[in-house]
Amino acid sequence: MLSIARGKCVPAVCILAATVMAGAFARTPVPIEGGRTGVTLYVSKAGDNSDGSSWSKAFTTIQQALLAVPDDRGGHRIVVRPDRYVEANLYPAFKGARGAYNVLTGDYDGKLGSGATGWVIVDSSCPDKHVRMNPKGDEDIPGFVVTEGGEPEPGLKSIDWWSAIRSDRKFSAIGWDRWVWRHAYVTGSEGGLVFDLTCEQGKEFTIVLEDCVGIGRFAGAMAAAFVGREDEPVVFRDSYFCNMNWWSDDGAAYVRAHNLSMPAAPDVTFENCTLVSPDNALQTGNIGYAGYTRVALKRCRMISLNFSPPHGPGTGIINSRVKGEFLHVDFEDCAMMGLMVFGTGLERGYDGKIGYTVKGKVTAYLQFREKVPEGIEAVSLFPVELYAAIGVPEPGALRAGSGAAR
Repeated sequence: MLSIARGKCVPAVCILAATVMAGAFARTPVPIEGGRTGVTLYVSKAGDNSDGSSWSKAFTTIQQALLAVPDDRGGHRIVVRPDRYVEANLYPAFKGARGAYNVLTGDYDGKLGSGATGWVIVDSSCPDKHVRMNPKGDEDIPGFVVTEGGEPEPGLKSIDWWSAIRSDRKFSAIGWDRWVWRHAYVTGSEGGLVFDLTCEQGKEFTIVLEDCVGIGRFAGAMAAAFVGREDEPVVFRDSYFCNMNWWSDDGAAYVRAHNLSMPAAPDVTFENCTLVSPDNALQTGNIGYAGYTRVALKRCRMISLNFSPPHGPGTGIINSRVKGEFLHVDFEDCAMMGLMVFGTGLERGYDGKIGYTVKGKVTAYLQFREKVPEGIEAVSLFPVELYAAIGVPEPGALRAGSGAAR
């Protein structure tokens, strides 16, 4: 078996050399639920905001329910009535537990008794607070200031650290360890469903997203500054992620693991997901954080809208901001479109070192001068069915099996 070194990231100059063993096997994943039944808490704007113990007594905000989770033994569930919740920087009182993850789920089909159907929309655009940018130059202060009073500014909050998930230089998203999000549409800010360990970088972390939509300026979904668990990987399943900017470290999904060598099993698995971006469907790595990262893409659709001319900007459907050797991608039955498959850095250019494996049918529709990597099938004609996936699905649609990547 491959010896895996996982741990805190160190600068690129100190990273240990690694040999990738593509044929190494991961252990059977640990079940995420069933180990314990905890409490169920309800969230609804129609509740009386008392104790969250029923629909009639439901909390009126998601954050109230998160803070009411009673312990770290796991198995707790927060059920949310479909509606629009104008909230930002959410964080739970406790983590989940091995085999007993906590769950935050929307009652998208009404079968949990909310009396409503559709998405639970978490919209971080205009909370009932005044938000402004911090002056530049103080690296110890988050990128925003919240003050009481004053009308909230309308529109998407493109402010550092302003997100549906709370994290900043002094507050880690590690509290979401061993949580599951289901049936949620998260938008309106810098990042959608983005989990950054920041000040606790290099620790083990697992999050599971199922049947979710994440839309943000720089990323729709993210797992960053973490070390993956071989038998409890981060999983993004049956979901749609989109970002709305092409510059710097942006991507529909962003992954930055902090392994000291290439792991035998993926840190993050995307399964039956749609990734839509102005440039990078998947972005990995960052300058100064050159940890090894492994990503699995199974039955995924990756749509990059950048088909720039041969000498124009564009960094690939899948991009590593650091040397390609720090990224390994495992493809299985995926479809892609964009300028080119792989890129590195902030400017055009593939150094040929990104490792990858191909299983099943993997296709790519590229700018006509670009070469398709070996093992990936070149698509000659515009992929009409793939491009149709650019639209946000109805809740449950991808989970129902309508998202085959062909």
